[in-house]
Amino acid sequence: MLGALMLAALTFNTAENLPVGLLELISEDLRVSLSAVGLLVTGYGVTVAIASVPIAQAVRSVPRRHVLAGLLAALVVSSLVAALATSYWLLLVARLLTALAQALFWAVMGPVAVGLFTPGVRGRVVGALSVAGSLALVLGVPAGTWLGRQSSWQVPIALLAALGLVSLVTIAVLLPTSRPEEEPAAYAASPDVRRFGTVLAAGALSATGAFTGYTYIVTFLGDVSGFSPGTVSVLFVGFGVACLAGVSITGAFLDRFPQSALATAVATQAVGMLGLYAYGAHQVAAVVFLILMGGALGPVFMTTQNTMLHCAPGRTDTALAANSGAYNAGIAAGAALGALVIPLADVRGTFLVGGLLTVGSCATLLGGRLLRGRRPSERSTPM
Repeated sequence: MLGALMLAALTFNTAENLPVGLLELISEDLRVSLSAVGLLVTGYGVTVAIASVPIAQAVRSVPRRHVLAGLLAALVVSSLVAALATSYWLLLVARLLTALAQALFWAVMGPVAVGLFTPGVRGRVVGALSVAGSLALVLGVPAGTWLGRQSSWQVPIALLAALGLVSLVTIAVLLPTSRPEEEPAAYAASPDVRRFGTVLAAGALSATGAFTGYTYIVTFLGDVSGFSPGTVSVLFVGFGVACLAGVSITGAFLDRFPQSALATAVATQAVGMLGLYAYGAHQVAAVVFLILMGGALGPVFMTTQNTMLHCAPGRTDTALAANSGAYNAGIAAGAALGALVIPLADVRGTFLVGGLLTVGSCATLLGGRLLRGRRPSERSTPM
């Protein structure tokens, strides 16, 4: 069952990011501009940000087996529609349907997955799901891009429908049917409204900071660091590998050090971004700080999701939906902010602004911890 959920996470995240690799192919085939195709990604993120909490509230009484089956069915149908689309607008509608499904998927899938295991290993379960999601950048998107260039952009999108169908059948057959409020992880062990707000704000700030720079990382590596286009492509893959490694390592320690994991990930991201701003013109230093940033990007979202399972003031699925919505809002805001910074301070400035926003995320976490007074035990009270 965990394998089916991991496959679903990989498929959803690949579906979200695959148009980035197929940008030119879609643009040429549908005769639309690159910026219009880029809206397939931007619109996806905005839809997830807006729809996560309302949809989670709308289905809060529906058994999770039925919800997950419905979400995966929507993924299969929307992927097939996208693969058969002969117009830009039909492709956009299909993308938005996938986004609506993903808006709820991460909120529902988390409590279902961890509820299958004892509390002592739930951090590792969150880590496994995050590894699967991160594989989209390291494996899913590169493989889909290669396949699209060898055949057509429709083929890898149709393949996503097949992968989604495998997850759908497995979950529909094997996952028990129970009332959502009776799920083992439906409610947090230590509800805390203040901690919930602190982590929500810190995660959104961190995402805004990260994507203020990350959105323009290819331009930065070429214009500031002076790498050739071929080397930039290799470094881009290296960034994804670092992200996967960061998620894997953090997941292994998440049950033992839940408080420190989030703070360490955010602080590492700040060091990576500010290091790129300060030393990005030196190629060796640029690679080092790029790897640091990549190693932190995935763990930030993973650790905030894990925290929601511990401190949600109400249902954990609603808290996870709020966290996913806030993070996606940060992604959209970061990309827009970077676009505003570039004309004023060139692409290098996006990493300064992004790094400072990430420092603000660190300060938010520190402030929340100080407000709680005496620091609780790492093992007893996750952060």
